Amino acid sequence: MGRMAGRRALLAVPVLAAVTFGVFAVAAASPFDPVKAYAGTAGLTASQENLDQLRANLGVDQPLVSRWWNWLTSALGGDLGDSAVMRQPVADVIGERLGWSVLLAATAFAVAVLLGTILGVLAARRPGRLLDRCVSSAAYTLEAAPAFWLGLLAIWLFALELDVLPAGGLTDAASDTVTPGQVATHLVLPAAVLGISQLPWFFLYVRQGVADALDEDPVRGARARGLSERTVLLGHALRSGMLPMLTLIGSRVPELITGALLVETVFSWPGIAAATVQAATSVDFPLLAALTVLATVAVVLGNLLSDLLYAIADPRVGFDG
Repeated sequence: MGRMAGRRALLAVPVLAAVTFGVFAVAAASPFDPVKAYAGTAGLTASQENLDQLRANLGVDQPLVSRWWNWLTSALGGDLGDSAVMRQPVADVIGERLGWSVLLAATAFAVAVLLGTILGVLAARRPGRLLDRCVSSAAYTLEAAPAFWLGLLAIWLFALELDVLPAGGLTDAASDTVTPGQVATHLVLPAAVLGISQLPWFFLYVRQGVADALDEDPVRGARARGLSERTVLLGHALRSGMLPMLTLIGSRVPELITGALLVETVFSWPGIAAATVQAATSVDFPLLAALTVLATVAVVLGNLLSDLLYAIADPRVGFDG
């Protein structure tokens, strides 16, 4: 396990370097002017000399490679720089918002995995029956439904029509403090929407994997020995059928991150979505690079987690194989 993690960490170094350079290259080619975004309305009346001085203060007057290298060396030393659009250190911007994004993504991921597994097993037990047809049809439909559309639909139904859940935010409008109860209530809709948007893939993988496992000789042999259907299903078919789904975890991380940004925006969840949008439209180089590195690290860790889970579930696959 240690050797696998070490190899992945070494491979991630050039990937992260290339990704951050790509961010600076794309931002440099962007038509948005970071100086005008930073100055705001004051930039409309400022002299060219003042704008040039501001450009030098922000460091955007340097060549592309110099800007990237200066940011990279500072980041390796623990200094992520200052966000021009947020007017505060990048580390503070991320620190204030990352926890809420992780809470939303982790809750949604748990919803998707648990519901997908349960529904997949139930559908695989009796393929072609009513439950299988209904859930499979819903899964294929949800695959084509954008997360923001599901979010707007959920707000209309549960917040406006039924008035049983809040439409967005982290706390009630009249509240000055953040309490666990309010956070839990406001988390229900965004986590459910994000989880449901990821559920179809887990359901379809589990359904197909378990259905194939139920037709294998070991499972037929277990049934012939008189083992209960529950033991056959949970002890044999589910373990074998879950293996393909474990490889799906890593590949869904990028989609989870993208979906989380959309859902956070729809529900005004105080995560990193607003910071990402503002950093992109204002060409905030330090914040853009840090957020991109964060997303890349999440993808690398997701792929590593998939491999580790697969190796644990199937002892025939070695950690160093």
